[in-house]
Amino acid sequence: MIQKLISLWILLQCAFVTSVFGENAVLKGEASDLDELSATRKPKEGSIKFNMRKSLDLEHEGCFLETGKKECLEKCGFNATSKSIFIIHGWTMSGMFENWMHKLVSAVMQRETQANVVVVDWIPMAQQLYPDAVNHTRGVGQDIADMLDWLQAEAEMPLGNVHLIGYSLGAHVAGYAGTFVQGTIGRITGLDPAGPMFEGATEQKRLSSDDADFVDVLHTYTREALGVSIGIQQPIGDIDIYPNGGDVQPGCAIGDVLAVAGNFMEVMKCEHERAVHLFVDSLMNKDHMSYAFQCTDPERFKKGICLSCRKNRCNNIGYNARKMRKRHTTKMYLKTRADTPFGGFHFQLKMHVFDRKSSVDPDPTFHVKLYGAHNDSTDIYVEVPDNKIGLNATNTFLVFTEEDIGDLLKIELSWEGDGESWSSVWKSFRKSFFTWNTNLNKPVLQVRRIRVKAGETQKKFTFCVPDETKMDISPGDSLTFVKCRDGWDSKPRKRLPM
Repeated sequence: MIQKLISLWILLQCAFVTSVFGENAVLKGEASDLDELSATRKPKEGSIKFNMRKSLDLEHEGCFLETGKKECLEKCGFNATSKSIFIIHGWTMSGMFENWMHKLVSAVMQRETQANVVVVDWIPMAQQLYPDAVNHTRGVGQDIADMLDWLQAEAEMPLGNVHLIGYSLGAHVAGYAGTFVQGTIGRITGLDPAGPMFEGATEQKRLSSDDADFVDVLHTYTREALGVSIGIQQPIGDIDIYPNGGDVQPGCAIGDVLAVAGNFMEVMKCEHERAVHLFVDSLMNKDHMSYAFQCTDPERFKKGICLSCRKNRCNNIGYNARKMRKRHTTKMYLKTRADTPFGGFHFQLKMHVFDRKSSVDPDPTFHVKLYGAHNDSTDIYVEVPDNKIGLNATNTFLVFTEEDIGDLLKIELSWEGDGESWSSVWKSFRKSFFTWNTNLNKPVLQVRRIRVKAGETQKKFTFCVPDETKMDISPGDSLTFVKCRDGWDSKPRKRLPM
């Protein structure tokens, strides 16, 4: 419901220009008329400020760079040989920097103590109706490009040392800057780039992989409501990372946010801003990095199929993301915790489930508990694609732990009893109702081994039941599996000489 309210708010604003430019132009981004309009909307002189930060606290005014004014470089202490990081905000209703900006600036300055950290302040143009703010993105991007061109010429700043970080509309502003600048920017990071009026647009009208030598994008709010998504859904960078599928972010449920913030505005912002907080987390928690894994779609990722790091199939997220050679856009996925540090640990579990006694529609609900060298996990619900365990077949699924449990030592597999949750109660009722039989025999399945791959370490193990005469499992029962030699190799095999 909250997502629909946000989308409705944006759609109502888009309605102001829909009658002039047409519905497809506004919602799909194919707005040549809007581009022509925005091209004529040059920012007024002084309306865009380049605030070079000297203090972690944004309440303390920084030093302002102005294109063409050489004295500003010495006054602000601009170091052309250091990294230059430009942070670009998006659309705003408040008319002031929001809390995420304070956190991001502070984190960047603490991580890169010698860098030139510049906040691009275009609030006067961003604090307008959403379509009007969109119309200004091109002009603001041009202004940033002009600043970068001047810094190259006047201070001999290498463009490869420049990193633009743009949030929401700011991501597309960064894209325009990369289009107009003379040369190639080193890196652009898009933090949940805005979707309305950009989804489906051509590469020249939004952030794209051509706008810098390396473009990485975090998508955290791609859920569609009323035909539009707050964050852009399509992949637009060299790597596009979708935490939690780019869908529901942990800790952003209405109850979770209201319990902390107490107002619906924070509920609305939680998932969109999560991209910023994941990026801040990557700056502050170098020893607890989050890994994302290449996969074709979120459903395959939920099966645990995509936990490979071979041939650059995994990468750090956020500031620590590694540049990958240019190729087709790479979509990557990961699960996260609800709060910082957001990084967790991914495991692929594979097990063959036998139905040797031909049970009547057993439909098990499994939980696992992982016992590790450092710690043990809680009981973890096994999320099964299509909500159905395959019988007499190999099942593959993803298990995520919030704590580092170390190397796996033991696994406990349990089958939820008929009355342990509403889901199991419903399954039991449905089974007895549709078979008109309340005295069904207790289903019995068998599991002999579980194969495991740890995503973060790439280690592989096999776990077996200690006694193969005791591998039956029924509702309310559990099985314990210990390490055994049968199964995958923990290291790649050496090639035999030809």
